[in-house]
Amino acid sequence: MTTNTIMEQEARTAPQKIAQQLADNEQITTQLGEKLREFKPKFVMIVGRGSSDHAGVFAKYLFEIEAGIPTFAAAPSVASIYGKTLQLEGGLVIVISQSGRSPDILAQARMAKNAGAFCVALVNDETAPIKDIVDVVVPLRAGEEKAVAATKSYLATLSAILQVAAKWTQNPELATAIDTLPQALQTAVDAEPQLTAESLNDVKNLVVLGRGLGYAVSKEIALKMKEVCSIHAEAFSSAEFLHGPVTLVEKKLSIVDVCVNDESYASHVEQIENVTQRGADLVHLNQTSDSIHPRVAPLALLQRFYIDVAAVAIARGINPDQPAGLKKVTQTL
Repeated sequence: MTTNTIMEQEARTAPQKIAQQLADNEQITTQLGEKLREFKPKFVMIVGRGSSDHAGVFAKYLFEIEAGIPTFAAAPSVASIYGKTLQLEGGLVIVISQSGRSPDILAQARMAKNAGAFCVALVNDETAPIKDIVDVVVPLRAGEEKAVAATKSYLATLSAILQVAAKWTQNPELATAIDTLPQALQTAVDAEPQLTAESLNDVKNLVVLGRGLGYAVSKEIALKMKEVCSIHAEAFSSAEFLHGPVTLVEKKLSIVDVCVNDESYASHVEQIENVTQRGADLVHLNQTSDSIHPRVAPLALLQRFYIDVAAVAIARGINPDQPAGLKKVTQTL
C-alpha cells in the first residue's frame, strides 16, 4: 500500500538525497577525517534532542566500534539551565540538529567551544546560527522536510556519521560499504512491507528490542510509533530487557524485533527466542538483503520502516504528517 502522505513521499527520496549528499560532502569529510587523525580526540560528546539524540546513539556504537573512542551523550541543560562549564579540552563535540537553532543546543555548543573542544555540527539548515559557533559544518543536504516526523533527514544524519567515521578511520571496508548505501536504501524502498496495520491491531503499548547498532535505530522506531501512530513504545537493548523489564512479557506484551545481522546477531536472536518462549507477541523487522554490509543494514531497515509506519498510521485513522501537539521545529531552553 502506498499512501499519499508527505512523510512517505519524503522517506522515498532518501536514496537519491543520500547519494548526492555523500558526493557533495566528500571533500568536507575527507578534510575533517584528516583533522581528527591529527587532533586525536580523547572522547566524543554528542549534543542533540529527539531524533538527533537517537542518531547520537548510532554514533556512539559506530565510533566506539570503528575508532575505539569513548562516545557519550551530552545533557544540554547543563549549559542552558544550570549554567555550568564542562572540562572538554581534547574532546570532539558533535552537534546534531536539523534546524541548528534550539537555544539549549546553541548554549551547549558555545560552552563546548569555549571549554576547548573541537566542535562539528551536522545540520540540515546551513544558514543556521550554529555555523558561527562550531569549527566545521557537515551539511545533511536532505532538503526541506515538510512532514513533522523526520525521515530523510534522520537517514541523512546516519549516512553523514558513517562517512565521517570512514574518513576518520580510513577503514577501506567501511568506505566500500558506504558506496553501497544508496542502492541498499533503494532496495529497501522496493521491498515488501514488514510492519503492517494487522500486526499491530489493537496494540496500544509495545517494546522495541535491538542490539548494538540495531538498538540505536530501535530508539528512533519507538519514537515514530509514538509520534505518528499514538502507540506507547519504548526501546531497549535486547540484553538490557532481560534485566527486569522482561517480566512485562507475562502480560502478553507486543514486541517489535529489530534484527541486524552484525556481530550482535547471535546474542540478539537468543534473547528474542527467550521472550518468544515467554509468550510475547512478536513483529519482526529484518534487514532487507542478506548481502548488505552490517554497518549499512540498520539504515536500510529503518528506510523500510518509515514507509511502513506511514501506512500503519493511516490505517489507524491518524494523519502522520500532522501528529497531534507536535511542531516541526521544537525549541527548548
